[in-house]
Amino acid sequence: MIKSINVENIRIISLNLNMETLIVQPKTQKQLQAVKAVLKALDVSFKKTAEESSYNPKFVSKIRESEQNYKDGNFKIIKVEDLWK
Repeated sequence: MIKSINVENIRIISLNLNMETLIVQPKTQKQLQAVKAVLKALDVSFKKTAEESSYNPKFVSKIRESEQNYKDGNFKIIKVEDLWK
C-alpha cells in the first residue's frame, strides 16, 4: 500500500511492502557463515544484534541470586494461610 501526502511543497510517500523480520538461530558457526553468505548473495540486508536483556542488570542479578539460593536449599516455605501474618 502506498500513501502519499502533500504538505506545503513537500511530498511524503509511505510505502508498506509488508516485509517480515526473521530471527535465524544457526546451531553452528558453519551454519551462521552459510546464512550470511546466502543473505549477501541475495542482497538482503541484515544486522547483528547481541542478545541483550531489557531488564535492569541489578534486577537480573537479584533474580539469578534467588534462583541459586533455591537450588542450594536456602529458602523458606510459607503456607498460604500464613502469608499475611
